[in-house]
Amino acid sequence: MKIKFLLLLAFLATPYILHAAEAGQGEPAIYVIKQGDTLWGLSERFIKDPNYWPNMWSKNSQVTNPHFIYPGQKLRIFPDRMEFVPKEQTASVAPQKNSSATTVTETLQEVAAEKTYTIYGTGGFLAGKDFEPYGLIIGAQHDRIIMGFDDIVYTDIGEDHNAVSGDKFSIFRKDVPVKHPLNNEDMGNKIIPLGTLQITDVERKSSRAIITKSYREISPGAYLIPYKDNNRREISLKSTAMDLKGYIIESYNGGNLIAAGDIIYVDLGASHGAEVGNMLYVVRDVAIDQRYLKGRVDRLPQELVGAVVIVETGNKTSTALVVKSIDPIYKGDRIVSQTR
Repeated sequence: MKIKFLLLLAFLATPYILHAAEAGQGEPAIYVIKQGDTLWGLSERFIKDPNYWPNMWSKNSQVTNPHFIYPGQKLRIFPDRMEFVPKEQTASVAPQKNSSATTVTETLQEVAAEKTYTIYGTGGFLAGKDFEPYGLIIGAQHDRIIMGFDDIVYTDIGEDHNAVSGDKFSIFRKDVPVKHPLNNEDMGNKIIPLGTLQITDVERKSSRAIITKSYREISPGAYLIPYKDNNRREISLKSTAMDLKGYIIESYNGGNLIAAGDIIYVDLGASHGAEVGNMLYVVRDVAIDQRYLKGRVDRLPQELVGAVVIVETGNKTSTALVVKSIDPIYKGDRIVSQTR
């Protein structure tokens, strides 16, 4: 378990091209944490040992998540170690002009870069019963039923919708209904991206358009949603505002087996406090072998099997990217914002 935990956290290491400040032999240097700092990066930066951070984490109960230390926290920097300044002592360690202690923030002005993930395109989303597309593709030139790049199509979006020539729309397909893997609750329909189109000619209630991108086959009845330029997005990690607990309920490809790089859908949305950039851990409970139980243990530590980052939120569900998988991940696996 310890090895798996360290493997999971390794992907968060951000290389820092900075000059490390050398702590004096007497009083420790004081460093004020900035946005984007991580324990891994600080360990590498100041004491040349990126693997030192687990020692810090295990000794500091105030750090419940090793990836998110917060601006304003203070560190004492020694030649061979680092330690957090307890909250009650923070006021007393304010640097004095004549103090022998070095203030690292005065000698280093660079800020460590935030950890980000690059997302290309859209991973689709889950749409509830009240979801209505902006419009539909209602036909194609030469009565085609399968269309792709550069084909001419017709839509039910016209001047009555304030449409003009040049407007762009994303094309989606209403896919299978999604049931919650635990209680069979209806979670909505999976909405899959197919491509994009651009309107060329507009009538009062309809328009002609050309397909400018196609990821999959496009057919009449496809949904149209106003285009957003999201071909390439940088998702920055963001700490959760509250404790989040939920489940993986579906995958983009529809398969039950999920791995790093896959897009998934989870039963946590904006109404639960989920936000773009939140990292969630995929965990499983470990069964206790009753043959050896003597009544002193009620549960075992959770098995940590992966991590996901939310890339788009709906009201009750979100789309997420699997950024790490140590073991196979499945629909129905539990996700949490903090491990115990």
